[in-house]
Amino acid sequence: MELPSKLKTPANSVSKGTALKFVLLIGVMSFFADFAYEGARGIIGPYLAVLGASAAAVATVTGFGELLGYGLRLVSGRLSDRTGQFWPITIVGYIVQMSAVPLLALAGSWQMAAVLIILERIGKATRNPPRDVMLSHAGKEMGGYGWAFGVHEALDQFGALFGPLAVAAVLAARGEYRIAFAVLLIPALLTLSLLAVARWLYPRPEDLESTPPDVRAAGLPRIFWIYLTGAVLVAAGFADFPLIAYHFQQESTVPSTWVPVFYAVAMGVSGIGSLVFGRLFDRLGIVVLIPLTIIAALFAPLVFLGGFWPALIGVALWGLGMGVHESIVPAAVALMAPSQRRASAYGLFTAGYGVFWFLGSALMGVLYDASLPALIAFSVVAQLAALPALALVSRRQRAASWSDDR
Repeated sequence: MELPSKLKTPANSVSKGTALKFVLLIGVMSFFADFAYEGARGIIGPYLAVLGASAAAVATVTGFGELLGYGLRLVSGRLSDRTGQFWPITIVGYIVQMSAVPLLALAGSWQMAAVLIILERIGKATRNPPRDVMLSHAGKEMGGYGWAFGVHEALDQFGALFGPLAVAAVLAARGEYRIAFAVLLIPALLTLSLLAVARWLYPRPEDLESTPPDVRAAGLPRIFWIYLTGAVLVAAGFADFPLIAYHFQQESTVPSTWVPVFYAVAMGVSGIGSLVFGRLFDRLGIVVLIPLTIIAALFAPLVFLGGFWPALIGVALWGLGMGVHESIVPAAVALMAPSQRRASAYGLFTAGYGVFWFLGSALMGVLYDASLPALIAFSVVAQLAALPALALVSRRQRAASWSDDR
């Protein structure tokens, strides 16, 4: 029976509460997903070594996995836009990823483990673009894209904090990698259970967005490409944590037992930073990335030249920069890309970001053996080189906002 108009709940108020619940549900799901796969990734290197893999094999497997993990987002994003099947593609990605992690406990050779490691990255590449599109639909209604993705990234990063710590506790108690991977079946199953609940409760996340889609949109605006240019420069200057941890071990600046704690600090700072800077992004725009990029660029001299305490500060800055960029990227892209092209935009952006991160990390690995000052100089210069692009995007964003206000 149709309710009288006076008794109907305003659409916007219903949408805002529903949007917040959707983001929180996906965020908790991501907490358990990160708990599982980040817990596994922290011990993949030594596990492959135990199975008989060489150092070259470990580097090749993990590097190729990362390359696929970002590069295939181009395919996933475009497929999502063309078919509109955001939930099915997301579900397939999560099933592949969450199955691969605990199956590592059954790997009988390093080659089999390598296949599972690569499958885990493929699963993540498959599910990320369509999932981010669904989150973006809720962003505007719950108070801003920055806040929505900041909340999600914070929960995501806290999972990345507790997962490795839990695995470390299992190894300390039992000392077997296979048991540690088997234990990760628990968060993997919780992830898939929450995924099923989210699909059941929110079959059409696009309905969370009250603004009608722009059916005329045919391509990505110029501001998107400028922002992408700045983001890939930042990515190129960001070292992978394994290289940082390798340096700590080589120089004995940080005891080996403290390295997981340093990583946990980075993830904690990343999660908190995502919340704070996500809210600031909604209020101030891209301009918040300019001081953040300058501050985060200081991580390199601190971690590679400093002692214990400077290295700890450097790792915290590394986590801050990584987390905030990863939360603001999808928020900013949601503002720049029309809804019909968002999945493709996310796929393209994160693929470019990941490929340049991979290339920059590979170059820094070479520079580490040749000249530590050269590595630091490359890291700092690459990140600071992004400032003109970020400033231009900020200026155009302010001009567009001023024009809309008139």
